[in-house]
Amino acid sequence: MNNENPVDILVIGTGLAGLSLALRLSGHGRRITILAKGTLTEGSSLYAQGGIAAAIGRQDSYESHVEDTIAAGAGLCRPEAVEYIVRRGPENIQWLTDQGVEFDRQCAVAGQEDFHLSREGGHALRRVVHAQDATGRAVETTLEAKARSHPDICVMEHSIALDLITSTKLSLDAPERCLGAYILDLKRNRIYPLAARVVAIATGGAAKTYLYTSNPDTSTGDGIAMAWRAGCRIANMEFVQFHPTCLYHPHAKSFLISEAVRGEGGRLLLPDGSTFMQEHDARGELAPRDIVARAIDYEMKRHGCDCVYLDISDKPAEYIRQHFPNIYERCLAFNIDISKEPIPVVPAAHYTCGGVLTNLQGRTDLVDLYVIGEAASTGLHGANRLASNSLLECLVLAESASEDIITRLAASRSTRAELPSWDESQVTDPDEQVVVSHNWDELRRFMWDYVGIVRTTKRLKRAQRRIGLLQEEIRDFYSNFRVGNDLLELRNLVCVAELIVLSALRRQESRGLHYMLDFPNESPNPRDTVLIPGNFSGHCPAPTW
Repeated sequence: MNNENPVDILVIGTGLAGLSLALRLSGHGRRITILAKGTLTEGSSLYAQGGIAAAIGRQDSYESHVEDTIAAGAGLCRPEAVEYIVRRGPENIQWLTDQGVEFDRQCAVAGQEDFHLSREGGHALRRVVHAQDATGRAVETTLEAKARSHPDICVMEHSIALDLITSTKLSLDAPERCLGAYILDLKRNRIYPLAARVVAIATGGAAKTYLYTSNPDTSTGDGIAMAWRAGCRIANMEFVQFHPTCLYHPHAKSFLISEAVRGEGGRLLLPDGSTFMQEHDARGELAPRDIVARAIDYEMKRHGCDCVYLDISDKPAEYIRQHFPNIYERCLAFNIDISKEPIPVVPAAHYTCGGVLTNLQGRTDLVDLYVIGEAASTGLHGANRLASNSLLECLVLAESASEDIITRLAASRSTRAELPSWDESQVTDPDEQVVVSHNWDELRRFMWDYVGIVRTTKRLKRAQRRIGLLQEEIRDFYSNFRVGNDLLELRNLVCVAELIVLSALRRQESRGLHYMLDFPNESPNPRDTVLIPGNFSGHCPAPTW
């Protein structure tokens, strides 16, 4: 048995959800460890540009924010989840301000300063709190400093969780619960068990399943795959959001062009300079992301062009540099002056709207396992996430989960279990690392081709067959070779890809982000797609806890 530094709470993931949770759990006499795959702030939250949606404007209301969220969600949002999260938005913006995050301000009534609010697609008015066009960086770096200096929090960087450890996996004669996780120390190249009374997954989404993505290399679906293997239900994985506007340039690596550019008047253009969004939706450039992404995809295929263009050059140059300094500088590095010329853009995989099924405290089917943030399915996003609701969900669920965890630990008599060491006695060093790389590339390419913005049953089944072949190879690698980071991430991505395809095949309609050419209409009875480990059952009722 080996239990290095057992903890009270293990938080896997260090984006806004993970760091917020750890900080809210601190100060209660509990030992908290947070696990980062790379450096502490590296993840999707760091690159979030737009901001955080919250009904704090003088003309805004909770009701309006709820209405916009449900409209974007195409009939699949859970109203109670939307109401719960929206109403807690303002207090969480205040919490971030109290932590030291400096959001943009503007002069308001009687010389007082209010938050400067931007508007994004799907919102009826301005309600997005932001720090220029680099909100994620402002938030992440502020919370990072707080976490590093807090005596209750132990930061473990360059570490990845392999799998959750449960009572069933250890064949214990005890109620099923999560006992901890096996951890791969990437710098020391060793695996060890870490026991914890509570495990919280905040690992983000799985956009790296696709060839083109706006997300960093950390978005490999680790938390979703681990929870699925541990027996948790997964919901609505067919709803993969493609951000409509990523910079199209051979060296840009799909740099995101914030939705706020369209919110401030940016127009989408064809190569000949003509507009096209009004032909697809009366809201034009301010339609929700699913509509805009499909419109761009349609126009690119119709005209045979490699990209479309986003033009905000009619605004004064100083206005553009003030509101979008990072986008301006990044584009300028590629010889694109957005104050004088349009930006070439294409859609790219951006956000996983489905995930591990949870309640509004982050509880999963597995006792002592919580999931929050993009890895979770709370019912907020439905079939399509409203812009800037993602960071809002991270904040609110971190707050509610922390309260639930603190209460649970205070009432629980459970102790940290003795966990067996990782067994490497029968494995050897991998001799075909290039095959792992080829498999990764193959997966991302056929997911882009067959399970992208527009789908058909035939394409989905082709992807399903290829996933089955990759799974056979991965099982062989995982059983016979020492586990490394690349193999772990590939294993998780293939698992998530299977969940996406299974969910997509079960939804025989077009709704939100899931558009099927052979089922172009919406069903009159919208239902969640819930997958249950062991039987892959399709539609089933919402969970109760």
